[in-house]
Amino acid sequence: MPDSKRFLRPEAARRVARLELKARRVVEGFLSGMHRSPYFGQSIEFLQHRQYVAGDDIRHIDWKVWGRQDRLHIKQYEEETNFRMHLLVDSSASMNYGSGEENKFEYASSIAASLAFLANRQQDATGLITFDDKIRRNLSPRTSRYQLARILDALDGASQNSTTDLFSIVREVAESVPRRGVIVLISDLLGVGDSLVKSLSLLRKRGHDVIVFQTLHDEEMEFPFSGATRFEGLESEQFLNCNPRALREGYLEALNAFLENTRRACARLSIEYELVRTNQPLDAVLAKFLSARSNMPTLKG
Repeated sequence: MPDSKRFLRPEAARRVARLELKARRVVEGFLSGMHRSPYFGQSIEFLQHRQYVAGDDIRHIDWKVWGRQDRLHIKQYEEETNFRMHLLVDSSASMNYGSGEENKFEYASSIAASLAFLANRQQDATGLITFDDKIRRNLSPRTSRYQLARILDALDGASQNSTTDLFSIVREVAESVPRRGVIVLISDLLGVGDSLVKSLSLLRKRGHDVIVFQTLHDEEMEFPFSGATRFEGLESEQFLNCNPRALREGYLEALNAFLENTRRACARLSIEYELVRTNQPLDAVLAKFLSARSNMPTLKG
């Protein structure tokens, strides 16, 4: 397979390289001494063969079978067959808030890239779905050495210019993922309303291990604005001219109620929930998260 990065514009290629470098630094620089994550890992127990497809890791080809049958087959192991991780990254317009590395989509992409890098290093099958009101990119989970590059390119090419329809996305994902696995949802969860509980409940009913990273900008959490301000909707054409100081108390009250309801819903459904701010060091966020899971049992198919 050709190097997908050579088809990118120079600036886009630099963004992908930075994303990969950040993921590598987080995983290797901070997490390398930790015990293996309970949902990243590869079984060494051989299970079966399957026919080779383009992009598979040639190290898993069974050359003895090729010598007998003149056809390429891949050795599958129990964990490769049963384990799948799907990264669901919100690419709606509201994720375009913030600048630089504190842009919400940039930060969400860094979380996804770091988890994909860790899984790829341990030869776990990882896929990616970017979505807004529909699925924009859908990469099926693979253990191929090219998969990380595909995921980084898909994240780099995502645009944030539409609304969010979480339930229809989750329903489509639930119908297309027949086996139990790990579903990692990375989103600000803004504008999803009552569909959040329905969406998460559906994934849990299908037996998936669900993890939620709710990603918000510090300004969304603190509402530090003052003076006459014009607020414009990122997912609508609505706007509001006002004195933000008059709104701050009511805004924070509504936000905290929303966050608490989200926490409680995840707790009821046995879903891991992490509220992260885009100004938090990414390595600390992931280290805390993975450490908390270190004593949890491995998900079985």
